Amino acid sequence: MAELKAKTPLDDFAPMTVGTVTLEETDLGILTSVAPFRDRAKAVADRVKDGHGIAWPANGRATGKDGARAIWFGRDMVLVAGPTPDPGLAHDAAVTDQSDAWTAVTLSGADAEDVLARLVPMDLSVATFKRGHTARTQIQHMNGSVTRVGADRFLILVFRSMAGTLLHDLQRAMESVAARG
Repeated sequence: MAELKAKTPLDDFAPMTVGTVTLEETDLGILTSVAPFRDRAKAVADRVKDGHGIAWPANGRATGKDGARAIWFGRDMVLVAGPTPDPGLAHDAAVTDQSDAWTAVTLSGADAEDVLARLVPMDLSVATFKRGHTARTQIQHMNGSVTRVGADRFLILVFRSMAGTLLHDLQRAMESVAARG
């Protein structure tokens, strides 16, 4: 009988550094979308805080840290990354396992903003897009999510089916930025 082995979206891609920027595949743990039912947002926020130690994020924001993060993911929806979801959430929200649906990478380094400026049609400078800010946006021609998780560190998510394209586009942008210096 064949032995099946689970693979990450980028098949355990080794970190890549080009110039001052490093790209690495990121394991966020369990990914769960949480969308509160009508008039249940406060109850859901309280349950996420009590059960996971993560504050419910405001629009365009992310809370928590590596291992337990809540990322605003659209109107009335948050992506909880890391912990197993509290089963009680299902009483007050639509709760969906998204673990196999997304590719997550971290882009970091002094020129990370410049790399993303070539792919993302919004201002991601630290003056405008501070730590904890997140956006659902285009990344080249893909729908995705960009979250600033450090001074020069970004968490990027795209649909799993676009993993190879994301890697290709980021590598080309990294090479382009490195070549100018």
